[in-house]
Amino acid sequence: MNVFLWIVQGVLAAAFAASGVVKLAKPGEQHLPPGLVRLIGIAESVAAVGLVLPPALDVATILTPLAATGLAVLMALAMGFHARRKEAAGVAVTAVLLLLAAVVMWGRFGPHAF
Repeated sequence: MNVFLWIVQGVLAAAFAASGVVKLAKPGEQHLPPGLVRLIGIAESVAAVGLVLPPALDVATILTPLAATGLAVLMALAMGFHARRKEAAGVAVTAVLLLLAAVVMWGRFGPHAF
């Protein structure tokens, strides 16, 4: 189970690190205010680091499920944004990311965690 969670965490970290960098590099090309896009980019980037760095260093490992929780909340909000804009592909992608974040939350917060 631990190897599976590491794989999911790695996939999520890569996806959100890339997404965060894009949002930080070009915040004006989105359909939201640039400041909000920057904030989302920062949150995604920090969460990407929080998914892998604490358990890799074995320091403050509680940050990993907390990062996954934050990403799950962010993806739930993103699903609402894409649904309002009638972007089915955006809803589908965010739903998959939400599901993966929920798996990490469950695996790292679960009874066998820590």
